[in-house]
Amino acid sequence: MDPVLLGEILSLVMFATACAVLLLGFPVAFTLAGVALAFAFLGFGFGIFDMRLLGGLASRYFGVMVNELLVAVPLFVFMGVMLERSKIAEQLLETMGLMFGRLRGGLGLSVIFVGMLLAASTGIVGATVVTMGLLSLPSMLKAGYDPRIACGTICASGTLGQIIPPSIVLVLLGDILQGANTEAQLALGNFAPDPVSVVDLFAGAFLPGMMLVGLYMLWILFSAWRRPEACPPLTRAEGDDEDIGPRILRVLIPPASLIVLVLGSILLGVATPTEAAAMGCVGSLLLGGRAVVREKPWPVYIAAFCLIALVPLVTSFDLRMQRDVVPTGDLVAAIAAGACIFALSFGLVISIGRVHRSGILIDVMRTTVKISAMVFVILLGASVFSLVFRGLGGEEIVSDVLNAMPGGAFGAMLVVMALMFVMGFFLDFIEIVFVVVPIVGPILLTMGLNPVWLGVMIAVNLQTSFLTPPFGFALFYLRGVAPPSITTMDIYRGVLPFVVIQIFGLALIAAFPAMATWLPSVLFR
Repeated sequence: MDPVLLGEILSLVMFATACAVLLLGFPVAFTLAGVALAFAFLGFGFGIFDMRLLGGLASRYFGVMVNELLVAVPLFVFMGVMLERSKIAEQLLETMGLMFGRLRGGLGLSVIFVGMLLAASTGIVGATVVTMGLLSLPSMLKAGYDPRIACGTICASGTLGQIIPPSIVLVLLGDILQGANTEAQLALGNFAPDPVSVVDLFAGAFLPGMMLVGLYMLWILFSAWRRPEACPPLTRAEGDDEDIGPRILRVLIPPASLIVLVLGSILLGVATPTEAAAMGCVGSLLLGGRAVVREKPWPVYIAAFCLIALVPLVTSFDLRMQRDVVPTGDLVAAIAAGACIFALSFGLVISIGRVHRSGILIDVMRTTVKISAMVFVILLGASVFSLVFRGLGGEEIVSDVLNAMPGGAFGAMLVVMALMFVMGFFLDFIEIVFVVVPIVGPILLTMGLNPVWLGVMIAVNLQTSFLTPPFGFALFYLRGVAPPSITTMDIYRGVLPFVVIQIFGLALIAAFPAMATWLPSVLFR
């Protein structure tokens, strides 16, 4: 047999074998690396794989270690887990329920709104769905909501963390698409390509994410109009209106301010995603210290004010003091920044002590380490897999298949989206991002597709796969915390309208790419 053809066949068999072993429940990272190494030795035995290619793994791993962008992953994870563990989501749900509860479908709107805020602060689908299921599902059932609508709303709002920035998916996608775009442009003969960054992807995903939130809310309002008995208003107890205004300000403003600070600093170019993630960690610690202990809140408030004040001070003034002549304005700003850092450090120490005494800090740190370790170990295993896949010639056969698709770039994109959609039934988004995108990304980008639009399409597609029965991960997350009265069929039937909404939103983004490309072009032109 022709060695080239044999290598391509082996690469496809390797891909199928990895998927089969993953379905058996073996750890993802070790499956990817182990299957790849087995086929590397098999290919070497047939004389179609050069084992010297594996020598490139060291440089790949070192590149991961020194990649400053990937530092944002554990920082965003810490931020999200801290906000979840410190009961901020519970307070938001209770307050939004009081705010919208008198409307038909108001509690459903509250769940979607809080899901949007949690998505912009956590980006962790499993944690968001479980939290929302534990907190809001009993309230919605008690209020008389149709179990299918309640389950569908919770699952759909919990998956918004996939697309609304800052999202771990977008961070990982941005890093991979950056390399894929460079590779594609070099293949096209462009040796000075325009860079594609995570910031571009954050900006591109913002409007599609808000569009999905709006479509979810329209569906809840339509359901309440069509079937009023399925989305009844809440019966509010006497006296609930007395402090609703101050309560909304006290509960909603702090997390909303943190989201604006983190996301705004990224989109406006004030801070890199890693720097913004660090600010988010500090802000989440301050919010946690304020939420878990109801005593002497002023150190936390002062520290939060100083954290916000540091942003314009650092960006508007040159605070370097190692100069021969320091202008008066810069000197005053440096003194103010020093005072802010001192006050921020004081408030941060107090907040850390409070969350530690409450028992939250250790749990948050342990969860952060587990999730971050999982992400990076999968990344290392996927590096072995993609290296062996390319060494066997798999990239050539994928390129040939996609280029032969009728419809050109549209047909190739449709096939890739369908493949990722189906793979999302069985695999987590991290495996798909690390395994599939490095293979198909450069090929699609050489066809002239916009990398930001491609990244947003992939993110929305992966979000849809979280909801699709029978294997959507969000469905299993909710099944694990739902009461026995909720059947699995209730969950399946409840998410189907939202799956249709997702596909409709994906079609809109495909038909109108400016939804993903307009904001980056305005902010970063």
